Amino acid sequence: MPHVLQPSERERFRFTLNTDGRPHPTENALAIATLACGIVAFVATFWPAAHVVSSWIGTLGFGMGLYSQYVSATTPQRALNVVGLVGSFVGAALGIAHGGFLPHP
Repeated sequence: MPHVLQPSERERFRFTLNTDGRPHPTENALAIATLACGIVAFVATFWPAAHVVSSWIGTLGFGMGLYSQYVSATTPQRALNVVGLVGSFVGAALGIAHGGFLPHP
């Protein structure tokens, strides 16, 4: 971490998931997809009629997030995974509580 000891010129902030300098396209895609599923599942819980969406997307996001956390290579990927996992879990749990995986007849 020599760049921490000797501050260089004003560097612009650049968000990257590849903090180790190597590309990780599969891991990045899994982390972003986990985050997206977590957001969709969590937001869908605000409408109890959307329990099917929150149940399925939450369960998918939780499973995908566990695998993504297992294969993640960098800390930013892990941070996105944790946020997505929590959103997916809450979405799936509340979706199941509101009616489950199947629509009501």
